[in-house]
Amino acid sequence: MAIAISQEAFDDMVRENMEDLGMDPEQALADAVDVLTLQGADLAGIIKRVPGEAAAAEVSPVMRVLDELKASASHSGRSEEELDRLVSSLDDLRELCSGEGSENAAVATRNGGVEALVALCASAGVKQERLLSSGLKALSSMIRDVGSTEKFRQSQGPKIVMDILKGALESSDILDGGFGVVAMGSAGNEVVKESFMDMKVAELILQVMREKSNCKVQSLYDAIRVLLTPDDNRVVASQVYGYSRKFAEIGIAEVLVNALREQVAPSSLPSACAALKAIAVNDEICRSISESGGIDVLLQCIDEAGVQKNKVIAKSCCSLLSKLAGSDANKANIIQQGGFDRFLKLASRFSEDPSVTQEVMSIVTVLTLRSPEHAALAIRVGYGTLAIQAMQKFPSSALTQKQACLMIRNLVVRNPENRTILRNEGVEKLIRKAKAIHGSCKAAATDALRDLGLDNYNT
Repeated sequence: MAIAISQEAFDDMVRENMEDLGMDPEQALADAVDVLTLQGADLAGIIKRVPGEAAAAEVSPVMRVLDELKASASHSGRSEEELDRLVSSLDDLRELCSGEGSENAAVATRNGGVEALVALCASAGVKQERLLSSGLKALSSMIRDVGSTEKFRQSQGPKIVMDILKGALESSDILDGGFGVVAMGSAGNEVVKESFMDMKVAELILQVMREKSNCKVQSLYDAIRVLLTPDDNRVVASQVYGYSRKFAEIGIAEVLVNALREQVAPSSLPSACAALKAIAVNDEICRSISESGGIDVLLQCIDEAGVQKNKVIAKSCCSLLSKLAGSDANKANIIQQGGFDRFLKLASRFSEDPSVTQEVMSIVTVLTLRSPEHAALAIRVGYGTLAIQAMQKFPSSALTQKQACLMIRNLVVRNPENRTILRNEGVEKLIRKAKAIHGSCKAAATDALRDLGLDNYNT
């Protein structure tokens, strides 16, 4: 575990290097960073400066914006001009902390940024839409790790954000910002997830999704996915499986299917698929999604993604279908609707992209699991050939080689006739090559060789 260190302690160490050891400023600063790093200190958010030479705001742009923000936020009864300046500061802060700005976010968090933004959002009225929207989006850009999620929790962030969301059901901008905070605040923090669930965030999400006017709230899908992801390594047993069942029981899965069918913009579709995938945690839920028309919708989306050459949507839909195909009833449904032919067509349209081929082979692997009838059909329509072509075309892609081996296993393990077909087409040589080159393929390749009926599969 990293050792905590304050900005003051860091500055003192640099100062001691100069005053006691006679180092020049640059050497003193570099030595302090090196020594503390070797000692395992957490330097995230520490402003690396020489004390006395420059103020924190001069060294770190995020500190300058944060100082402006705190000064502006302390004023009551803001004029329109002051409001504009405050919104501008919030937007600047979000820009600094977004994307690759993790160090800026750490600096802001260490210097009270999370608490300041939570307090600002709590004091702003729902009618101040621009201010609240910018404040929430700046807050979500700043929350990046367990430390910042804990500060969010300790400052009553979950309750404040829920109160804002409940009062802003007509504002897509505030909803988008608010659910963005729900997503970032819950990431990697089981206690924050539990707080939101206790405050009935699931019911609020359902209410928002049932309003067609709010279909542009993309962060809502991210919030569902994060709330239902067991990503807190500090807990032994996560509660998110129960949360997924709760989401399904109150009807969110069905509403998500309807959103995929009617409302979701192409840019939001991958997030919506990820959200639905997070809910589909057992056979009953997977079947209910199919009964709501989910498989029909996803197959249509896959067809359209192929025509439009939209790789992101194609992969997202395939990934969700793989999850739904875990139900035996859904396997039959997918195949009856021409799934094998549609997936093969998709693979041919993205023949130069191994990532799409991997997703297609992943679905076929699931569809042929414990099903010799499906395996026989898969070989007839051309999936043996697809596996061989993928292994030949992308020899350096470990994921492609491994997924091809996994699919080959299911194609042949209960179908002796398929073994002969694939061996005659030269698959053994390709599998042995993948096993020799890629360590991550060794187990899958060994199993594929064994299921092909080869005696020396372990060599």
